[in-house]
Amino acid sequence: MASVTLTHLSKSYGNTSVLKNINLEIQHGELVVLVGPSGCGKSTLLRMLCGLEDITGGELRIGSDVVNKLPPAERGIAMVFQSYALYPHMSVFKNMAFGLKIHGSNKSDIAERVQAAAKVLHIDHLLERLPRELSGGQRQRVAIGRAIVRKPRLFLFDEPLSNLDAALRAKTRIELARLHRELAATMVYVTHDQVEAMTLGDKIVVLNEGEVQQAGTPLELYQQPSNRFVATFIGSPTINLLPARVLEARPDGVRLQLEDGSRALALVDGTALCVGESVELGLRPEHCLVDSQRMGQDDTALHAQIALVEHLGDSNLLHLKTDGGQELVARGDGNAAVRLGDAVIVRAAPESLYLFRSDGSALRRLMPGNMRSANVH
Repeated sequence: MASVTLTHLSKSYGNTSVLKNINLEIQHGELVVLVGPSGCGKSTLLRMLCGLEDITGGELRIGSDVVNKLPPAERGIAMVFQSYALYPHMSVFKNMAFGLKIHGSNKSDIAERVQAAAKVLHIDHLLERLPRELSGGQRQRVAIGRAIVRKPRLFLFDEPLSNLDAALRAKTRIELARLHRELAATMVYVTHDQVEAMTLGDKIVVLNEGEVQQAGTPLELYQQPSNRFVATFIGSPTINLLPARVLEARPDGVRLQLEDGSRALALVDGTALCVGESVELGLRPEHCLVDSQRMGQDDTALHAQIALVEHLGDSNLLHLKTDGGQELVARGDGNAAVRLGDAVIVRAAPESLYLFRSDGSALRRLMPGNMRSANVH
């Protein structure tokens, strides 16, 4: 296994710039997930790592080697595709062994590697079957096994679970996490599914329009997004955004007035803000307390009506319309009796709020453990 270093990496097709100045460090044994909307450049970046796309500018290192000009076969990588790409006329064993065979490995070494990989993936009882006799999840494990037997320096995954149904996707996701721990392998994983990203990744890289918006642990991206885009992309349902105006700004908190006239205190570092500045207040659905009696002195309180209820079993998603005309989504208790048209009060604690300037940049949240008491008046 090896580390991967991307330095000022770029990709253009003629005058069209697809990736711009990508700088990224991937540590030995780390699982890094690339996420972003369609067309953001995540699959292109993966193809540049494996050598299927030329690098327009910058430097790519795998371990200590600069690999910009190396062909895919000489980079020491293995790639798992969305489509499995299995040979339909070959057994599972022969599919997994094929890459070793064409590289001249001896039969005993091939058999040993295939058996070991199949055992890790729990497909050792399927080695004589053909791909058409396998389920989608089993086929994907064969494709992963074909990569494992090569003992590459770097594993690349291009949306490998997107063809599976929801239940199988969840199960295979757990198996991939276990596999990463057992192999201690360096992996780069592309997905559009943020649940996969949050549960699998040691590090998540959020891309948009060919640029890295933020790279960090799943918790860092959730708690301290660098901008509005990252905050809206990470988290499901997406964060609520409410226009507001700054009444008072201090290093230990910001007081705000919302469009409906209600007041809010956000525990963020307000050093860079000016009184009267227009901002956006961020409130995640899971931080909303609907009709809660647990009201703190500085809690935000929004009056709203229930416009739609999505029943999820253990919880409800309440689609609300505030008295100021803003749409809001809150996650509520699945056992609570709620009806369309009910008037409710939505509360939020100051430490749960996010704040964004007009350029989209986020103010640093004062999280528990590094929060000073807010004495903004």
